Amino acid sequence: MRWEQLREGIDNGALLELSEVRQPVDRGTGRAGLGTPGSGPVVSGDDSDAVAVEIRARSIINRVPGESAVPFRWTVNPYRGCSHACVYCLSGDTPILMADGRTKRLSSIRVGDRVYGTRRVGDHRRYTATPVLAHWATVDRAYRVTLADGTTLVAGGDHRFLTTSGWKHVTGAKAGRQARGHLVEGDTLLGTGGYARGPEDTETYRQGYLCGVVDGDGVLGECGRTRTGRSVNDEWGYRFRLAPDEHEALSRAARYLSSFGVRTDRLDVAAATVDRRAVSSSRRVAPARVRELASLPVAPCDEWRKGFLAGIFDSEGSCSGGVVRVSSTDDEIITEVCLGLKRFGFDYIVEECAGRPSMRVVRLTGGLRERLRFFHTTDPAIIGGRGIDDVAIEPEARLDIVSIADTGQERALYDITTGTGDFLADGVVSHNCFARRTHEYLDLDSGHDFDTKIMVKVNAGELVRKELAHPRWCGEPIAMGTNTDPYQRAEGRYRLMPQIIGALRDFANPLSILTKGSLILRDAELIAEAARQAPVSLAVSVGSLDEQVWRSVEPGTPRPQRRLDVVRRFADLGIGCSVLMAPILPGLTDTEEQIEATVAGIAAAGATGVTPIVLHLRPGAREWYFAWLARWYPGLYDYYAQLYRRGAYAPKSYQETVTARVRRAAHRYGLRGHGGGRAQDGAERPERVDPGTGEQLTLL
Repeated sequence: MRWEQLREGIDNGALLELSEVRQPVDRGTGRAGLGTPGSGPVVSGDDSDAVAVEIRARSIINRVPGESAVPFRWTVNPYRGCSHACVYCLSGDTPILMADGRTKRLSSIRVGDRVYGTRRVGDHRRYTATPVLAHWATVDRAYRVTLADGTTLVAGGDHRFLTTSGWKHVTGAKAGRQARGHLVEGDTLLGTGGYARGPEDTETYRQGYLCGVVDGDGVLGECGRTRTGRSVNDEWGYRFRLAPDEHEALSRAARYLSSFGVRTDRLDVAAATVDRRAVSSSRRVAPARVRELASLPVAPCDEWRKGFLAGIFDSEGSCSGGVVRVSSTDDEIITEVCLGLKRFGFDYIVEECAGRPSMRVVRLTGGLRERLRFFHTTDPAIIGGRGIDDVAIEPEARLDIVSIADTGQERALYDITTGTGDFLADGVVSHNCFARRTHEYLDLDSGHDFDTKIMVKVNAGELVRKELAHPRWCGEPIAMGTNTDPYQRAEGRYRLMPQIIGALRDFANPLSILTKGSLILRDAELIAEAARQAPVSLAVSVGSLDEQVWRSVEPGTPRPQRRLDVVRRFADLGIGCSVLMAPILPGLTDTEEQIEATVAGIAAAGATGVTPIVLHLRPGAREWYFAWLARWYPGLYDYYAQLYRRGAYAPKSYQETVTARVRRAAHRYGLRGHGGGRAQDGAERPERVDPGTGEQLTLL
C-alpha cells in the first residue's frame, strides 16, 4: 500500500517532513540525543542528511507472496528505507559552477557544497547560490547534446535542461505512453555556455603569476636593515608587500615562491618577508633569483600568459558592477595585459582614467559569459567579484542545440539535489533528477530517498501485539530483516525492536533476525528471554573482513569485526548465530586468500554456520553498484559488465567456484557450511537466510 495511506493528520500534498535535526549517531550503537519519537525527524549522523518520516501502519505482520521460494511465510519490517547507505544524470566530468565562482567536476561534488542554481523573480530567473543536499550516481544510456558554441553535454535520456520554452527531457516521444517534452535541434538552452578549462598549476603558470603580482601592486625592493642589524646585502633581504585585503593573493604568492626555493619567514595579511635562503639547503639565494622569476620572457607561452593575467588581476584588477578591469600607469603592463586577452580571444577596451591622465584601464567586454570565461581561464587567487548572485539569465544565441546523439553506451552518470531544484552544468541550467527504483512504491525516488527518507512505523510494537492476539493467528515463525535492516541507525532512537521482540516472547512465537547492525546487542538479554519461550534464529551479514572494501561499499554499517562481536556475544549467551557471507564481490573479495581469512574470522567468533552468496544486481541496485564501481574500482567495470551481461546473477559456474572455496575453508575450520544462495538485493541491504536450512529468503 502507498505510504500516504498510512500517515495520519496530514494533507495529501504534504508528502514528507523535511525539517532536519542534525545530531551525531554512533555507527556502532545507533544512539543519539535525539529526544523521543514524535519530536521530529531523526538524522543518521556524519555527513548524511537522512530524515525519518513517522507513519502509523494499518498492519505489521506481512504474508510473503505464495510464489516466493522461501522457508517462511511471515515477516515484520518496522522500517522502509535504510540509512546504512551501502553505496542521474550527467557525465561525472561535467563542470559545475560553485558558489565561489570556480568549477568542480560533478562526480567530485559533495553534500554541503554550495553551487549556483536559479530562482524565479517575477517573470525572470536569476542566479543564486544554493546548498547541495544530495549526491548520487547511476548507470544509464548516455546521450550527447551539442550546442552551437561547441559545448557538449553527456546526459541520460531522462535528464532535463531549461530551454527558452521551459524544461525538456533529453529524449522522448511525440505520442504514446512515452510522450513528453524533449529536446530537438534548434531548441535554445538557458545559461552562459560551456565553462573554459582552467590553467594547469605548472612552473610556467606560477612564474607568470609572480610576474603579474610583482609588476603590479606588489613591491619588491631592499628592506633597509634587518632585525639582526646587518646590512641588506648581508642578509639578501627583500620585502614583498600587498594590500591587507588581498590575503588570498599573498598566500598564493608565498606558496609559489616557496616552490621555487624561496621561503617566506613571515606571512600575514599585510606583508611577507622573503628570506633568500633555499628551502632544501642552507645556501643563500641571490636577489637576482626573484627578479628572474618575475621577469617577462621573450616569447610567453599560453600557461605563462594565464598566470600573468591572474597575477595582474590580483594586484591591479577589480570586478565591480559585473565588469572586469585592470588599471596601471605602466605602459608595458597595459601592453602585456592586452596581448594576453587578445591571445585568448577576449574583447576589451583601453580607457583613460578620469582625473588621472597617467592611469589607463583595460576593461573586458562581453557580459557575464566573458567574465566567467576570464576567471576560469586564468584562475586568480582572489575570489571577490566572481559571484553572479541576482544576475538575470539571458538567452544566448550560441546555446542553440545542433545535435542530440545516442552514444550507444551505458555510462556512469551523476546527479545532485540542491535547495533550488536546479544547478548550472557546464554553463546551462540543469534540473535535479533521480534514478534508483527500489523505493518508488512509496511514491519517493529510489536513489537518495531510499538512503535518506526512512519510513518509521511508530506503532509497530502495538500492532504486533494486537495481531499476535488475534484468534486466527496460528503462531508461525516471523522473520525480520527480510526487507531493510531492523537495527539500522533510526532504531537507536525509536526502539521499536524491543517492543516487537517483547510481544513475540510473551506469545512464545518463533522468530528470526538478520542484521548488519551491532545495535542488536542492546536487546541481547531480551532475545535470550524470547529464546527460552520459542525457537530463535539469528544471522549476521559479513561479506568480507577487508576494511578498505567495507569503507567504500558499506560506509553506514558497523565494521566487519564489530559484527563478529555480535556473533561472539550470542554464542556466550548460548544462542546460535550464523553468518551470511554476503555479498561476495567478484574481483574484490572472492579470492582463495580473502575467503580463507573471512571464514577463519567467522569460525573464531563462534558462528554456527556460514552461507556464501555472490553479489546479485537487480534493477536499482545494479545502477547504484555500477556507479560505485566506476568511482572506486574503474578497472573492474568492464569485468562486471561482462560477468552480469545476461542479467542480475553471475554465471552459475562462477557461483559454484566461489561456493566451493567457502565450503573448503569452512571444512578446514570445522564450521558448518550451507550451500550458496543468490543475493537478492545488492550490497546495500541485508539478504535473508534461514540459519537452519541455509536457504536464502527473498527480500520483499
